[in-house]
Amino acid sequence: MESNPPNLDRATADDFGREWQRFDQRGLSSAELQRMFAEYFAIFPWDSLPRDAMGFDAGCGSGRWAALVARRVGWVHCIDASTDALAVAQQSLAGLANVSFHAAPAAGLAACVRTLKRGAPMLLYIYYAFDNRPTWFRLLWRASDGLRRLLSRAPFRLKSVVAELLAACVYWPLARGAKVSEQLGGNIANWPLGAYRWRSYYAMRNDALDRFGTRVERRMTRAQIKALMEEAGLRDIRFRDAAPFWCAVGRKV
Repeated sequence: MESNPPNLDRATADDFGREWQRFDQRGLSSAELQRMFAEYFAIFPWDSLPRDAMGFDAGCGSGRWAALVARRVGWVHCIDASTDALAVAQQSLAGLANVSFHAAPAAGLAACVRTLKRGAPMLLYIYYAFDNRPTWFRLLWRASDGLRRLLSRAPFRLKSVVAELLAACVYWPLARGAKVSEQLGGNIANWPLGAYRWRSYYAMRNDALDRFGTRVERRMTRAQIKALMEEAGLRDIRFRDAAPFWCAVGRKV
């Protein structure tokens, strides 16, 4: 890997490496991990893959998804720009014989698509621009994004401390409030952080750091993601109309 390729923000990659070292996912139960995996991969056409299918996880982080994908395919290439993150993934996946690791930044979606065989499916998860949310929800996000922009450039130790406070004082109360409201028959479709209502406190701590500690965050609408995928050479694009937004699958032309 080049020391400073043009498509890599080194500080962001280093922060993600520290994040995955801090949260290597061993604090998640297998049941919670399986449920999260089922949500992210709900629309992926597993049944259409050949038995010896080969795939890749670009931005593999701790390797939590690669560990579950490896059980369903012949080989998985784990790719990440952070060598620290790859070290965590290598340790987590040490018992799997059908996984390899590559320290490299993604060269763009089109380059990834070119590695696929014709007709092969590709799953993307891109942070959404709240295009399916009401105006007040988007305004609330903009306010929180101001905090992210400020906090994300702080030293990692300080970011970690503030993220812990956010998990305790914001994530947990809102998530558990959504859970109680749902149990009482309330509509929580637009409840902030409602998707965390069944998640563990460990997951909330991890995601608080992931959300507010990230220096670079680019969100896209569903229409923008579809256009990006089509331009990269994917067709038959489908979106999951439920959280997490937006997960999409397309096939190489």
